Amino acid sequence: MIGIIGARGVGKKTMILQHIKEKLDSKKALYVSADDMYFSEKRLLDLADSFYKNAGEYLFIDEIHKYTDWSRELKNIYDSFPTLKVVFTGSSVLDILKGSADLSRRAIIYKLQGLSFREYLKFYHKYEIEAYSLEQIVNNEVKLKNIQHPLPLFNDYLKRGYYPFGIENEMNLRLGQIIVQTLESDIPQYANLNVGTSRKLKRLLSIIAESVPFKPNFSKIAEIINVSRNSLDDYFSHMEKAGLIGQLRNETSGIRGLGKVDKVYLDNTNIIFNIVGDKSNVGNLRETFFFNQMRVKNDVISSSKADFVIENYTFEIGGKNKQQDQINKDGKSFVVKDDIEYGYLNVIPLWAFGLNY
Repeated sequence: MIGIIGARGVGKKTMILQHIKEKLDSKKALYVSADDMYFSEKRLLDLADSFYKNAGEYLFIDEIHKYTDWSRELKNIYDSFPTLKVVFTGSSVLDILKGSADLSRRAIIYKLQGLSFREYLKFYHKYEIEAYSLEQIVNNEVKLKNIQHPLPLFNDYLKRGYYPFGIENEMNLRLGQIIVQTLESDIPQYANLNVGTSRKLKRLLSIIAESVPFKPNFSKIAEIINVSRNSLDDYFSHMEKAGLIGQLRNETSGIRGLGKVDKVYLDNTNIIFNIVGDKSNVGNLRETFFFNQMRVKNDVISSSKADFVIENYTFEIGGKNKQQDQINKDGKSFVVKDDIEYGYLNVIPLWAFGLNY
């Protein structure tokens, strides 16, 4: 049994249908959506029983969080049909995280990210680029075959490339709907919040989107949107789990995720453009991209001297005229520049960090 969780719109359903089409015998695979009217009268367990008795081998269940008491049903399916292979997905990361604790001994849970810049190049433009390790990126070993000028593609990625549906029309409309659904349905349902709270969450998103890289003064923000300080911590945590924001923490003393929140970013640059359009702060865009792409495979924390620390490397993010005043000349500190095509010495182009996964 495998669970695939992720924010709305990152491509879980598309990936599963593609896998069935390309890899499996369609007579032995079944795809169902747990919010289908069929399940208003039938149980998942009954469906699995019938499918199994008719020689079914692969059961894919989408939108599992829409099904009442889903974690118990999945446990029963797992225990009743040991040879049946089950994959379930959920858009509401919050509900899935709550329920998946019950499945910890039965299911392996994977989190699906949106597209990296590398994946965007393949999915949107058919360019085959290998993934590069952090070590290769800082050594300026990145090569883009058949792409002479990466910046126009990179700028397009920042606006629409994180979500697979960006390749279609009405990108802003669809992303806007995802944001609204997450704020007005997923988070309130998970945390038992009222409609008025969702308006406060929207206000929080706008504040983050319009800011220079956002260093939260939690007491001041709580006063602005009229909530308690403790409630604000919960709001930020809910939005982070739902894939709307990312919280950058300081040194964690080896215990991941327990450091003090130093900066707050929107989860990805597509959301920034959706909320504030061209009014977005360029420094915020650059840091959001770096944090979004690098935290997938690395533990990214804030730096007291620069912007980010990953392992023993320090990174300062800026434009093509960014100076090196803030970093040490120690071979472990790097200036990451937007608006440049290729790196040199300890200067690395920002787009190169989109090739890490």
